Amino acid sequence: MAEDPILKHIRELVEDERRLRAKVLTGELPTDEEQARLRQVEKSLDQCWDLLRRRRAAEDQGTDPDTVVPRPADEVEDYLQ
Repeated sequence: MAEDPILKHIRELVEDERRLRAKVLTGELPTDEEQARLRQVEKSLDQCWDLLRRRRAAEDQGTDPDTVVPRPADEVEDYLQ
């Protein structure tokens, strides 16, 4: 897997997150389901950033980045960027 699909997915998630956060600010995000969606987007972003960083580190170390697999969301949750 190349970086491009990961970066594309990150961009899509960021747009989704921005849209959802804007709805929160305007009061348009009242339901628990939408709040849960926002939290899921945040978790997915944490996973994507973690995967991207670990792939780049593997490549820097001369290891095949395609051997790096995503870690569970609870392992990378609230990852500091």
